[in-house]
Amino acid sequence: MEVPAASAFSRKLGAAGGLTEADRVLVERLQHRRRSFAIGRDLVHQGRTNQSAFILVTGWVCSYKLQNDGSRQIVDVRIPGDVLGLRNLVLRTCDLGQEPITPCEAAEVQGADLADAFAQSPRVAAAVLWAAARDEAVVSEHLVGLGRRDAAARMAHFLLELGVRLGFAGIGDAKGYDCPLTQYHLADALGLSAIHVNRTLRMLREQGLLVFRDGAVSFQDYQGLISLAGFDPAYLDHRGPERHASLRDVV
Repeated sequence: MEVPAASAFSRKLGAAGGLTEADRVLVERLQHRRRSFAIGRDLVHQGRTNQSAFILVTGWVCSYKLQNDGSRQIVDVRIPGDVLGLRNLVLRTCDLGQEPITPCEAAEVQGADLADAFAQSPRVAAAVLWAAARDEAVVSEHLVGLGRRDAAARMAHFLLELGVRLGFAGIGDAKGYDCPLTQYHLADALGLSAIHVNRTLRMLREQGLLVFRDGAVSFQDYQGLISLAGFDPAYLDHRGPERHASLRDVV
């Protein structure tokens, strides 16, 4: 059996091991129905019904909630390997929009696709559920940041978290990563003004903790950032689904 080149989604699900070669082939086949999206062309539209989910293959996307007055709150930033709009396959109406931050490619996934994959491999089902639970934990952590962390800790925590998440997909590490987010994206995601974002990044740079310049995040003092943010990556669950026997039992 020929195993396709590993996608970010496959690397994310297999980050802690547990998937067989047959499972990896199945995961890659889930991504056969691919579409390209330009910046500003939503993959998923808030408020619409009967929409597909997507696996992000390349590019970055923001999940956002649009308010009645036209203002927007970015709920999360989605990176290659993430599943967008998984709740669309369960709930009638989509509660979040998904807008490309960069040109991106995404694989459209319908409910029947996932059901077939889950039927073929309980390991794949457990891995997808694990990834969905971890994504939910990320959003919960963002809520804590908005309510309880000051601007510097909030920024440090967010950028550290992105680095760990990108590491799962094989495209980031403790030294840093390419990052297409603008200060306006950061402002929307962190509940700050663009001016406050600029001041906070300058402060972190002057303290020798990190540099965010020309579309790249460079960690200068990784441990110092962890201390400032109170960052504990336990909520990202490095153990992976293979250690959760009880989860496999339900699928």
